[in-house]
Amino acid sequence: IFYFLCRLVRCVRCPVAYHATDLCMAAGSVVLSNNSIVCPNHFTPRRGVKNHEHVNVSWCFVCTEGGSLLCCESCPAAFHRECLNIEMPKGSWYCNDCKAGKKPRYKDIVWVKVGRYRWWPAEVSHPKTIPENIQRMRHDVGEFPVHFFGSNDYLWTYQARVFPYMDVDANSKEKMGKGVDATYKKALEEAAVRFRELQAEKELRQLQEDRKNDRKPPPYKHIKVNRPIGKVQIFTADLSEIPRCNCKKTDDSPCGMDSECINRMLLYECHPQVCPAAERCLNQAFTKRQYSQVEIFRTLSRGWGLRCVHDIKKGQFVSEYVGEVIDEEECRSRIRHAQDNNICNFYMLTLDKDRIIDAGPKGNEARFMNHSCQPNCETQKWTVNGDTRVGLFALIDIAAGTELTFNYNLECLGNRKTVCKCGASNCSGFLGLRPKNNPPPDDKDRKLKRRGHGKRKKKVVLTKEREDECFICGDGGQMVSCKKPGCPKVYHADCLNLTKRPAGRWECPWHQCDICSKEAASFCELCVSSYCCQHRDGLLFISKLDGKLSCSAHDPCGEPLEAVLCVLFKAFLSNLNTVEPPQPTRPCGPVVGTHDAGNTCHKGPSQRTRRTPYPGNINCCLY
Repeated sequence: IFYFLCRLVRCVRCPVAYHATDLCMAAGSVVLSNNSIVCPNHFTPRRGVKNHEHVNVSWCFVCTEGGSLLCCESCPAAFHRECLNIEMPKGSWYCNDCKAGKKPRYKDIVWVKVGRYRWWPAEVSHPKTIPENIQRMRHDVGEFPVHFFGSNDYLWTYQARVFPYMDVDANSKEKMGKGVDATYKKALEEAAVRFRELQAEKELRQLQEDRKNDRKPPPYKHIKVNRPIGKVQIFTADLSEIPRCNCKKTDDSPCGMDSECINRMLLYECHPQVCPAAERCLNQAFTKRQYSQVEIFRTLSRGWGLRCVHDIKKGQFVSEYVGEVIDEEECRSRIRHAQDNNICNFYMLTLDKDRIIDAGPKGNEARFMNHSCQPNCETQKWTVNGDTRVGLFALIDIAAGTELTFNYNLECLGNRKTVCKCGASNCSGFLGLRPKNNPPPDDKDRKLKRRGHGKRKKKVVLTKEREDECFICGDGGQMVSCKKPGCPKVYHADCLNLTKRPAGRWECPWHQCDICSKEAASFCELCVSSYCCQHRDGLLFISKLDGKLSCSAHDPCGEPLEAVLCVLFKAFLSNLNTVEPPQPTRPCGPVVGTHDAGNTCHKGPSQRTRRTPYPGNINCCLY
């Protein structure tokens, strides 16, 4: 946090040292004197204390899915081995953050696990700022107090039961769905507001520190053209193979942006010895390095960035992305080296299926261009003299002094997704995820104007992809979701008697017959009991209480399903006789859809809401 020299405090039991400030020192450290502490690494859990038990999350920190997880021994982090792209380790395993010695600090916003409650947002408090009765509570080395949002309660906890609150958590609305209790919803709102306040303070402090020290960008070697590394080749085409356009030397802007140059349309750069326009050709920006004038500057929250000095028109060439050209093997080697050394900045861009541009050690100013979910530039792959080159072009008109950005389309490799800090209205929250689809302002204005005219359109009813409560017990918490298309049901693993979260494409027991495990045809609406066509007779009833289809466990006095089907079938035939003689076109078979006294058609989880007037036309499903 601080890059200037200041007083250090050292642990008396190990070589750990911190700056003597609350912003740097790990939460849970016990201060012995002005320069001596006992760090949280020496925490020893007490037997029988539930709050001292190590707990890991039940989802992967990279893909957020469940399954077979690799759990960190020091914090709640968990990952799929495939998401980390590593071999299964032997013995204890620690995540990269724990290997690097990262600890919770005071004023950090974290998720905390307490008992059987869901993960709850809280702020790590300094022991000096908490009430006296909380200070007097028993606590050990490595434990620190947290202040829960929403309830204003306090608790002493430690690193193995907390994990960091991220930017995407502050912008997420998924956790505030229907069924969330008011206290938890209030906690989420308070946590988001407090997180943004602390982020703004941190960014301002970092910017003041950088300006005070007049820091420069990390060192790199500036190059003008791509440099091949190892066995990688730079291709050069023969003049006879370079395409020739139809532009003329006498044209107003031969091969320009507004011309009909076939080479420009196909993303080919003209060659001065082949193009008919010769020296007047305007399609040689890569070869002549006709870059826009830019400057490197320090952003508020995203490190170093690039901005334009003058106005740039839409479609104008900004710069070429230049660096070392490496193969896939070298790329993986460099990524592995970066992960082992806790390097989080990457400058790699795919050139083709066998080559990658790495502008980390060597490159030009384009390496400082940041990501945005709503960028003002884009990358284009052009063919220049027989080889592929990557250029950055303006997507819109860009005013002088504006930061230049493009979409990284990052493929996540490592411990977790990279948080996006672009601040765009359609920000996806993480690099590599598709931005949210926001209609442009013009379209919104047009829609508002049209609302006053014409007929009022019906509101579109949106159906939830997933329920918020367990289908068995009705409570919230960490859920296991059914992966069958159209099924919104979620369950607690304990309610299904599962010892671990299921991996892969898992379907809930509601879709299989309880007796033979074949595909179910009729379902109990109150529990997970379901049966196929052969075994549903005598096991499902039409409830007299609410008219729902249920098993004997809920309403043993209900009418048998077969009797109701016969009554409905007779009513159906009599209704047909009153209109016109029946004309069967194919033999009748088993009835697939069933109807209860409330006229609800039971055809599956996604077809249960259709209601028809009764008596009258009964839409039975007959084959």
